[in-house]
Amino acid sequence: MQSPLRHGRAAIGTTIAGGALAALSQAPERASRLLRHRYPTVAVTGMTGVGKTRLADRLSRRASAQSSAETDQDVGSAVLERRTRRNAKLRGYRFRVVPGENAATRLGALDEVFHDEPVDGVLHVVANGYATPRRTGGTSGSALASREEQLAAELEDWAITAHRIASMAVRRERPTWLVVAVTKADLFADDIDAAVRYYSPGSGSPFGDKLDELRALAGGAKLSIDVLPVCAQGGGRKSADPSRLTDKACTDLLGRLELRMAQLCGHV
Repeated sequence: MQSPLRHGRAAIGTTIAGGALAALSQAPERASRLLRHRYPTVAVTGMTGVGKTRLADRLSRRASAQSSAETDQDVGSAVLERRTRRNAKLRGYRFRVVPGENAATRLGALDEVFHDEPVDGVLHVVANGYATPRRTGGTSGSALASREEQLAAELEDWAITAHRIASMAVRRERPTWLVVAVTKADLFADDIDAAVRYYSPGSGSPFGDKLDELRALAGGAKLSIDVLPVCAQGGGRKSADPSRLTDKACTDLLGRLELRMAQLCGHV
């Protein structure tokens, strides 16, 4: 027959072992929460040619992105791209750049960021109708598209993304914020305010109406929406032409976007 002392020791050992196993089982979840807090995941969405990859490069590693911008290349990708931004305080972002073309890979990427691994926020990139026209696969020569056609394509593209955001928001706690980044602002420096109004909720514009619908579906208090102009070019321009943005002006716009994202993610 087991003595009471030995029985007590066995019970204590079992309790300690059970606590250790429980702690171990919770460790991955705690690590995941810590990672998400310090490095929230951001989906970068938008139609092809608006400059998603370039903007993600500037936000994640700005020094190397500037040299890329100087080549004036605007090459898109047909696969989900990943970028990570880190700072000295061990905070940053994990960017997921969703391709704007190639239906199969694009839809798969949308499923990943809005269903499989839900993101914390969305950076939706638009270009005020100035997206770089892309040729259809297998064709050669320059692509042509009017600004009105590009705005219509942008709206159609947003309808697909907004549907994914709404369906995710009603079932889960994320995403909690959306920033509409009106990029290529250097191409319409005199009309930046008008462009921001066009993409803003409550503006009565086609895009604004779509945002109003999203807020109604997702819950206006749950989903924060901001609209900010941005220029990811940053090519060292010092033009005296008032219709063009200087490099400093582009950097300032990018800084405003970074600050707002930091506020939304609790980094400041």
